[in-house]
Formats: sequence, structure tokens, C-alpha cells
Amino acid sequence: MTAADLNNPTPSEMLGLDVRNARLAWGDAVLLDNFSFAAAAGSWTCLLGESGVGKSTLLRTIAGLIEPVGSTEIRAHDGTELHARVAYMAQQDLLLPWLSAIENVALGARLRGERADRDRALDILARAGVAERANALPSELSGGERQRVALARTLMEQRPIVLMDEPFSALDAITRTRLQDLAVELLATRTVLMVTHDPFEALRLADTIFVLTDDTTPTDAPIVPPGPTPRDPTDPALRDSHRSIMQRLTHGTARATGGRA
Repeated sequence: MTAADLNNPTPSEMLGLDVRNARLAWGDAVLLDNFSFAAAAGSWTCLLGESGVGKSTLLRTIAGLIEPVGSTEIRAHDGTELHARVAYMAQQDLLLPWLSAIENVALGARLRGERADRDRALDILARAGVAERANALPSELSGGERQRVALARTLMEQRPIVLMDEPFSALDAITRTRLQDLAVELLATRTVLMVTHDPFEALRLADTIFVLTDDTTPTDAPIVPPGPTPRDPTDPALRDSHRSIMQRLTHGTARATGGRA
């Protein structure tokens, strides 16, 4: 079985994502203003930055969980709304404790009142390496197994655009690397937008990186690391990209602290 067998979108069905004039505010505090970016169809884009700069807020706004503020515009590249075309994977696995792994994978169909395709759910769990745990409850699964089930649930939704909010941050280094590799493989034909605070994770996974800081401006160009993913983030070829990331992060921190880095 290959990733294509999971009913991923064909090239003609793949969608890019456009965000224009994004404004994010928390009370009277403006986190981000007039920020625009595009995520190319079939690519992996990372929003990188420290905590509190609005990364997760922006992702939840794109997912439709938060109402857009001001003139914020969010569209697919074909100019249409994103309704029912986006899958969202949160930082926490959010598995329902009373449902088995396979029932959690098929949860979307259940909530829509549809009949779940159990065979397909089993196929995706097998691809994620946890088919033998299909009938286990979340309390019986390890942290890595739970994240695999959460990834399988995201794939089950067959959405062309996948939003991921620091999905690997709670895992140990070995499990995190394995799941990153798995996600790159299984999401190869999806348009992925992932939030992270880890420069090495962004360098490993992203085709395009946008660094968000308190000093982010509409003219800030994205960082495009060389080579195919998943990369070795310690590869000397990524040195310039890493330097650019750290310069932007450090500059933003210095501005936020009045010059005290």
C-alpha cells in the first residue's frame, strides 16, 4: 500500500491557500497586522516563531475556529471558501477516551451522521503503524501511538488542506523524528500548514518558512530551505537558512524587549 492508496487528492484536486491582510488581536493587544502569505498546492509550509506571536491563533482562524478580524481574507487558491476542505490536527491528540483507536479515526463520519468506512480506517491505521492497536482505548496507548492515531484521523478526513498545530512537540526525539517522516510520506499530496516554535523542525519539514515575530512586516520574504524533505537539519547546506531564521527571531525578540535580547 502506498500513500496514494489513501485517497489523497489528485493533482487536479490539490488546493493552495491564500491569506491576505491577516490581523490578529487579543483584547487590545495586536499580535499581527496586515500579514499576507500563500501556501502552494501540495507543499509544506511552516509558521515559525516564539510563543505568543499569534501562530496558533492564525491557524485556528484559518481552520474556522475563530472569526477573522478586520480585513483578514482566507481563501483557497481557486478563490473559493475553505469550508469542508480543511483538516485540523491540534497539538494535543484530543482522542475521545471512551472510543477505541479505530472509532476515534472514524469520528468525523460519526459526527456527520455518515457510515464510517471501517476498512479504510484500518488501512490508514496500518499505514501509521498501529493497526494492531485498533481496538485499544486511548488510555491503553503510548504517547507516540496516540499521535499516530491522531494523524490517522486527520488523514481519514480526505481534506486537501491540512493544518497542524505543533503536533510533534510533546514527543521524545526518536518518536518525533519517526512521526515527522511518516507525516511527510502520508501527506505528500496535501497542502500542509504547520505551526512550530522549533527552527530545526521547520528546516526538516518545510518547503517554505514564514517567521512570525513582534516585528513581522508585510514585506518579509519567506525562507525556502534547499533540498527535498525530510531533511537533516544539521546539513551544512541549511546553514544560511538557519542563520536567516535566527536573525529574524533574535531581531523580533530585541524589538519586543526594547533592545534587550
